[in-house]
Amino acid sequence: MLYRLRHLTAYAYRNPVGFARCTLRLAPAAGEGQALLSHEVVVEPTPPAATERTDFFGNRTVFLTVETPHREFRIDALSRVRVERPPLPDPATGPAWEEVRERVLTWPGLGPDAALHFAASSRRVPLLPEITDYARASFPPGGGAYAGAFDLMRRIRADFAFDAEATEVGTPLSQSFAGRRGVCQDFSHIMIAALRGLGLPAAYVSGYLRTLPPPGQPRLEGADASHAWVSVWCGEGWIGLDPTNGIGVQDDHIVVARGRDYGDVAPVAGIIAGSGAQSLRVAVDVVPEEECGPG
Repeated sequence: MLYRLRHLTAYAYRNPVGFARCTLRLAPAAGEGQALLSHEVVVEPTPPAATERTDFFGNRTVFLTVETPHREFRIDALSRVRVERPPLPDPATGPAWEEVRERVLTWPGLGPDAALHFAASSRRVPLLPEITDYARASFPPGGGAYAGAFDLMRRIRADFAFDAEATEVGTPLSQSFAGRRGVCQDFSHIMIAALRGLGLPAAYVSGYLRTLPPPGQPRLEGADASHAWVSVWCGEGWIGLDPTNGIGVQDDHIVVARGRDYGDVAPVAGIIAGSGAQSLRVAVDVVPEEECGPG
């Protein structure tokens, strides 16, 4: 699939803001079945300079500062990306989860892909006994690591309700788990905590998911959204699993960044110097290029 992506983030402030410092992670990743063909970010007001680097986990990160007084702040990211992933392996294949847990402890090196980085608790994903206990039903003694992760993903899809009003970005993991409600960020954090509680490495992945309009209805501009899912190390490589939808990651998923939890991969983060109320509008379009007009 060849996609055109647009991710617009627009802030409006009641009173003028004199200073803003932002960190952006909006560039789709290259590699593992993805090719980034083009990417640009337009910021208004225009910052005097921007610094780009690659963070420890390989994510393209842009740092910028705006010192022009403003009431509106817009970040418009435009990308073209090709996605072509191999078929997912059969969930019945692969080593037992106990064997995978032992392999983590002997992982050679501490590079960005080292499973050890994703096997312990992190700031937004504490290891909670009740979540570990929830995971155990998917991992009987001697059961496959991938089979267990796949079953866990489907159980979360069945047991938890998608509810955008139930949680916020800062809602504690214990609260979203107890309420059995939330959004993709919550479901991904819950699945990661469940796997790590058993000693299995799991990473948080941010990106986009191609969505299809109801039959007979047009696709609404800006109606798509950022998405999140889980990458699980099952002993023979990393496999993407989407607990919000109960599916494996294939060509409809577009990876932007990977880290230990949402805090490592937030698309837009930063601080402002100002007072008064503010509003936020986010619009995302994930459009196959074949559906785009010229230009």
